[in-house]
Amino acid sequence: MQYMLLIYNCVRPEPGDPGFEEAVARVNAFADECRRRGVWVEGKPLQPESTATTVSVREGRTLITDGPFAETHEHLGGFYLFDCRNLDEALELAALCPMAEEGSIEVRPVVGIPGVSHAPVDVAAPAE
Repeated sequence: MQYMLLIYNCVRPEPGDPGFEEAVARVNAFADECRRRGVWVEGKPLQPESTATTVSVREGRTLITDGPFAETHEHLGGFYLFDCRNLDEALELAALCPMAEEGSIEVRPVVGIPGVSHAPVDVAAPAE
């Protein structure tokens, strides 16, 4: 079963900041452990919420708003997607995640909906 780990409220040091090298080493060690266990699917940090744009459609009109949709004190900073045996394994990995020491990790099962394709599209393939 796939689980998404959503990383909230972590300050990500930038290159040159004190602690940057240590933070990178800890994140890489966590990712290596997840790969070793065979659960790794994907993981990425996100740009700050100030770069977000929210799109909604109401009564046929597209509304575009700068920033995240909801006013919240929790900031989504990134995610991991794992293919785990069960929820217990996903929770164990969330506790091992270095960002859990500073922020919080929300763990959610990924839902498969029959008939909905989530397969990647090969953008390099010529159109027929």
